[in-house]
Amino acid sequence: MREFLVEITTAVPEGTGQEEVDRRRAAEAVRAGELAAAGHLVRLWRPVGELRSIGVWRAADEAELHEKVLGTLPLRSWMTLTVTPLESHPNDPGRVDAAR
Repeated sequence: MREFLVEITTAVPEGTGQEEVDRRRAAEAVRAGELAAAGHLVRLWRPVGELRSIGVWRAADEAELHEKVLGTLPLRSWMTLTVTPLESHPNDPGRVDAAR
């Protein structure tokens, strides 16, 4: 699977009731756990003081990432995404294919 850096900003539409927000956030937590268990969600961070997240996600390609991974998130319709495909850097100390 390929890795992608995904920046997510979520904006709740004006007029959305708190019950709907709470329901979707709870479902989002469940789905994120499922995607992590399946190997699609590798790491997820929230920058200090910001209401956005930055994560490393895995999928076969960018189409699968959008359709079958990120597209399944309950908050997806409220999200703005920036997706950056990643590749290994020759100086990455954690690189698994590096000569030892």
